[in-house]
Amino acid sequence: MNFVIINLSKIHYRIHQLLFPIQIHRALLLVAFICCFFSFFVKFITFRDSNWQSCNMGNALRFLYAHCCKPTTGGGDSGPLGPHGVSTANVGVSALAHDLFHFEITSQVPEGLSKHVVSSKKAQANWYRKLVEAWREAKPPPRTAEEAARLIIQTLKRHQKADVEGLLAFYGLPLPHTLVEHSAGIPTSLPEGVKFELLTLPVEAKAISDGDTVTVYVSTADPRESSSLPNDVQMAAAERSEARAVRNYAKADALHKKIVDSGYRVINSQNNEEILARKYRIRLRGIDAPESSMPYGKEAKDELAKLVQGKCLRVLVYNQDLYGRSVGDIYCNGKFVQERMLKKGFAWHYTAYDNRAELARWENEARTKRVGLWASSNPEKPWEWRKDRREGR
Repeated sequence: MNFVIINLSKIHYRIHQLLFPIQIHRALLLVAFICCFFSFFVKFITFRDSNWQSCNMGNALRFLYAHCCKPTTGGGDSGPLGPHGVSTANVGVSALAHDLFHFEITSQVPEGLSKHVVSSKKAQANWYRKLVEAWREAKPPPRTAEEAARLIIQTLKRHQKADVEGLLAFYGLPLPHTLVEHSAGIPTSLPEGVKFELLTLPVEAKAISDGDTVTVYVSTADPRESSSLPNDVQMAAAERSEARAVRNYAKADALHKKIVDSGYRVINSQNNEEILARKYRIRLRGIDAPESSMPYGKEAKDELAKLVQGKCLRVLVYNQDLYGRSVGDIYCNGKFVQERMLKKGFAWHYTAYDNRAELARWENEARTKRVGLWASSNPEKPWEWRKDRREGR
């Protein structure tokens, strides 16, 4: 019996020797996890106590993103928190995506939603089940506040108006009456005839010359641009940065002139970063707006500025005109810009160069409503006006 007890003791001691390092390792991992969680919890409490009164879903997402995801580029409240991060422009979309993901895991609707809607939590859960499915099927998923609002409105179109508007207000998304209907969807693939696609930097106010022409800039970080960037422009941009660093502004200005003369420009971003960008002049394909000195010329220019100023554009370029401008279709925040110009009555369908039936239909809608230049009984056509000027009439 003593022999059995001794042997059992040895076996127990050997097992303890084998398992002890594993237990220590697990214990250390547990301690590390607790420390990390405690650190995050303290930061969250501090944030909550100092910001709770002004905190909304967007701020919470900003906080969690900054502390958990460690974005690679920082910025102020108006700028992006990372390459694909939360910004003031898409914070409502990010909050909605977060809540849908949370609902899919927990089946719980967000706290505080009941203050904005009239239906019960059971009904709210039904909305979120539908929205989860709609979000999953959207290709691509909503990226802008307008796209997210349209998804909610379409998915919950059979539900009470007060509930739909309350849900939109909860996320700070546009209400139905603020959305302008547009029928031309953004192409998911490049249409036939497109030579190339441009994704622009935000458009400046002075870049809009009239109702159908706009100057845009595309970052040379874009793969298409980087592959064709001239070496002398790249070197001039690097030398300019060095000159500015030592406050040699005369040299920096001379180098920037060289860059501009080559069709490029150095632009300061919202994050005070310098971006080398290529210049393109875009002629809106298929429409002809009044010239600046014509009746309704200023109104057409102002309407185009309202649509694109300060925004990034997607431009599908088809060809180049006699003046070196890229002729293309422009999309901005889910809107087809030519459609908006025609429906507002600030452009003609340019049938000499375009035979798209939808453009003709949009012009006719504006004519029927007598909006924009169609308020005039016989507005002068811009191509005839230009011809008269060329012939000295």
